[in-house]
Amino acid sequence: MASAMRAVARRLGRGLVAALFGALALPAAVADDTIRFTVLEENDSIWSGTDKYYSQGLGFALLTGDLAPESGTNAPFDLLADWGVFADTGARSRRYEILLGQQIYTPEDTLADNPDPHDRPYAGWAFAGIGLIQDTDRRRMDHFELLAGVVGPTAFGETVQNDWHQFIGVAEAEGWDHQIHDEPGVMLTYERKYRFLAPLGEGFGADVIPEAGVTVGNVMTYGQVGGMLRIGRNLEADYGPARMRPSLSGTTYFNGDDLVGDFGFYFFVGAQGRAVARNIFLDGNTFRDSRDVDSKPLVADLTGGVSLFWTDAVKLDVMAIHRTREFDGQDKAWDYAGINLTLGF
Repeated sequence: MASAMRAVARRLGRGLVAALFGALALPAAVADDTIRFTVLEENDSIWSGTDKYYSQGLGFALLTGDLAPESGTNAPFDLLADWGVFADTGARSRRYEILLGQQIYTPEDTLADNPDPHDRPYAGWAFAGIGLIQDTDRRRMDHFELLAGVVGPTAFGETVQNDWHQFIGVAEAEGWDHQIHDEPGVMLTYERKYRFLAPLGEGFGADVIPEAGVTVGNVMTYGQVGGMLRIGRNLEADYGPARMRPSLSGTTYFNGDDLVGDFGFYFFVGAQGRAVARNIFLDGNTFRDSRDVDSKPLVADLTGGVSLFWTDAVKLDVMAIHRTREFDGQDKAWDYAGINLTLGF
C-alpha cells in the first residue's frame, strides 16, 4: 500500500510540473501578462508560541494574467457559465491559479511516544491543484478549485516538522508512528463573493464582502458562509488576502488595472462559519481504521490583519486567526498566524 501511494505521489508530482510549465506558457494568450507568485505561510507558533493542532501550513500559488476574450483558455469558464455557476454577463476578468502546498496537524502533547487516543491525531496533507477565478464588474467573484494529493506518511509531515525542529533546536514530535495512514485525497470547492463598496474619494473606501460556498471530498466536506469588512485604498484590486483551505477568502486574485496611484493597503476583519460533514484530520481514514476523535459539526474562524501592495509588483499580507474548538476534548479554541508574500513579474 505504501509503495502504491508513493507511486501516486510521484505521478502527482510529474503532473504538477507539467501544469506549472503550462501556466508559465499561458500568458502568451492573455490580455494582461503579469504573472503573480505567492508564498503562503501559516503557523501556530508565530501567534501562540506553541506547536499543536493546526501546526504548520506552507503553500505556493501561481496566478496567470487576465485571459484574452478570444483565447481558447476561456473554454472551462464558458462551460461553467453555461451551467449557471459563473456569471455570463458583465465586464469579466478571468485567471487560472496553480496551487501546491502542505499542511501538518499534531496533537496537544507532541512529546508522547503514544499520543492520547482522545487527542487530535497526527496527519500530513500534501496537495497540488488548479483554480478558476472570475471577477465580474469588480463586484462579484466566482471561484472553482480542485485539489488532489495524499494524506499520510507520503505527505512527509513527520520529515518536514522534525527536520525543521532539529534545525532550530526544538524538541522533535515523538508520536508520528501513530499518524493517519496513506490515502489519496481530493477536495472540490466552489465559492462566490460579492463586494459592496463605499468610495471615500482619492481611491480610499470601505467595503463588505459576504461569501458562501461548499467543499466536497474525502479530505474535507463542508458548507461555508462568511464575510469580511475592509477599510483602505484601492480595495477593488482584490477580494481579501490568500489563505489555505479551510479559510475565509483564500484566493490570490489581484487586478491592478485601475489603481489610484501606485500604493494600496487595507485593514480587514472577518468571520466564517462552517457546517462540517467530513474532516479526515479529525475523523480519520476513510477506508481503513486509524486514530480519530469526535469532530464538532460547527466550526468558526475569526480573522484580522493588514495587506500592503505596490502596484501589481509586490504584496504583503499579515493576519491572525482565531478558530473555535474542532473536536470533543479539545482544551480550548486555537490561534495561529499567516504571512503571505506575492511578487509580480
